[in-house]
Amino acid sequence: MAHHGVKHDYHIINPSPWPLMGSASAVVWALGMVVGMRGLFGIAKGEWWLMLTGLALIILTMVFWWRDVIKESKAGDHTPVVQIGLRYGMIMFIASEVMFFVSFFWIFFEMSLFHGQRSGDMSALEEVRAAWSTWPPEGVETLDAWHLPLVNTLLLLTSGTTVTWAHHALQQGDRKGAIQGLLLTVILGALFTLVQGFEYMEVLHEHNFHFFLFPDAEGATGAANLYGSAFFMATGFHGFHVLIGTIFLIVCLLRAINGDFTPKKHFGFEAAAWYWHFVDVVWLFLFAFIYVIFGGSH
Repeated sequence: MAHHGVKHDYHIINPSPWPLMGSASAVVWALGMVVGMRGLFGIAKGEWWLMLTGLALIILTMVFWWRDVIKESKAGDHTPVVQIGLRYGMIMFIASEVMFFVSFFWIFFEMSLFHGQRSGDMSALEEVRAAWSTWPPEGVETLDAWHLPLVNTLLLLTSGTTVTWAHHALQQGDRKGAIQGLLLTVILGALFTLVQGFEYMEVLHEHNFHFFLFPDAEGATGAANLYGSAFFMATGFHGFHVLIGTIFLIVCLLRAINGDFTPKKHFGFEAAAWYWHFVDVVWLFLFAFIYVIFGGSH
């Protein structure tokens, strides 16, 4: 809300319930995850209603909080100084996300690059040396990088060009072009999610990661479990980021249709475009290293 009589460029926000509600919702969600996986507070393991309640509250908090931010922008509270702060905040958020994915790449590189040293360590247990003697580990049938992963690479690269087209059109005052570019980007993002879901179904159906899916099977190794965990964590969390980015862009599309953006004032769209390019770059690293360079067959 606008503050009448304020003579400085900073935005002192009105009291808001959303930070407290967001924190409480996150606690409910975290406790719900514990309940679902282990059981807690007399609630049996496998009960997920508490987690779903926390997730619903988080989503509601996000919707109402970001609605208020949009209202503040329309009210003129986002001065040039405030916009700089918003940009720094988005840059720091993306930097934290980069380090999030670095952790997944780190464990994958550790396994793929140094498995020979582990298998050659004569002080290690025999089963450890045997488990690390080959890469990928026994029980892992790697995916063809030039099939579905390549399709998803082309989809994301194309989406990077369409979101750039939309941004350029918006800067030039071409509202129709911006809407068209955003719509195409949303469609491409949705297609990526569908293709990745199909890929996961194929992995499960064909038992590509047999020992990961069936850890009690005869001959199962910890190395196979590590491979499966690293693969699904890295690609799965990236897929989740694509889904979030698609929702982000859908909101921007609705705002563009509503006429909320101008050539000089459209940081909400800019932030979505930055996030989408980050998602594109992470996928290129995933495709290059996990699928192609270190995902070779026995």
